[in-house]
Amino acid sequence: MFSQERNFTEWQLTGFGDAPAYLFETIESTHKLMKSMAVSGEIAPGTLFVADSQSNGHGRHERTWDSPAGKNLYFNILIPLDGIPAKRFAQITQVAALTFAEVFNELQEAAILENAIDKFENLVDKCAPTNSTAAPKITVKWPNDILFGKSKFCGILAEIVYTKIPASAGMTSENAGMTRVNAPRPALNMGVGINVNSDPEDYAHLNRAVTTLKAIVGRPINREKLLQRLIGSLERAIGQFKAFGIRPWVAAWKRMDQFIGARGTIVVNNRCTDQNRETGEGAIKKSGTILDMQDDGSLLFKCDDGSIETVISADLEI
Repeated sequence: MFSQERNFTEWQLTGFGDAPAYLFETIESTHKLMKSMAVSGEIAPGTLFVADSQSNGHGRHERTWDSPAGKNLYFNILIPLDGIPAKRFAQITQVAALTFAEVFNELQEAAILENAIDKFENLVDKCAPTNSTAAPKITVKWPNDILFGKSKFCGILAEIVYTKIPASAGMTSENAGMTRVNAPRPALNMGVGINVNSDPEDYAHLNRAVTTLKAIVGRPINREKLLQRLIGSLERAIGQFKAFGIRPWVAAWKRMDQFIGARGTIVVNNRCTDQNRETGEGAIKKSGTILDMQDDGSLLFKCDDGSIETVISADLEI
């Protein structure tokens, strides 16, 4: 995972079930392109888009996601939803966040071991571990932001799209002149941005708590190998999610969580952008205490007025 990575255009990747992966050295937004191509039937569920840089990357509520070239990971995966009830679609991003966090924690543990070996052999003193038993840890802030301490380094944006699957296979000469398309099927267009080999200082202009994987583990990371691990782990997790639901991931989240019992603010109907995030224009904010994450992935939240709410969809500020 810490080996020298090859040129971006040489990366070997596939989507789910060996679906194709498309590499873009530069693009406006993998999320927007995937949505457009999925709706028009140009790509099938399972397809992966990966960019080396984006000119218009964004997160929730159109907030800017800086996308410099050659440093980080920006990708979209079109997740098939066959066999998953519609009421559970929203839980998939939580499963993804928890799955990715597990990979990142394994990466951190591997870096600690390699850094220790390097230090012992006096080969790379500058790569001393950046964490200790008292240091922050990698965890998931509800619903799906991945943090180190309180600094974000991975964000997930997802929306349901309805894909058109051409039904040209098996057509005879009698109906060859007819255009037939199967009924549109839902799929989840999930976009992921991960600060990998950039530096926290690169994001000072955003005025947010931001970090990077390189800063966390103390080493540059092979982005191709990391993405291969993430996609493989996510595909297995989706299969398990179909069989067992979200409960196993809720249990994992509780084991890693550092927010239960902490103060927080729920931001409902949030239309905040980078321009109005401080004023909160268009948002309803409720401050209180985080009580629990429930078995369905929702948040149990006690407001300062004493009321207790089950929060299914919102932003959580800590």
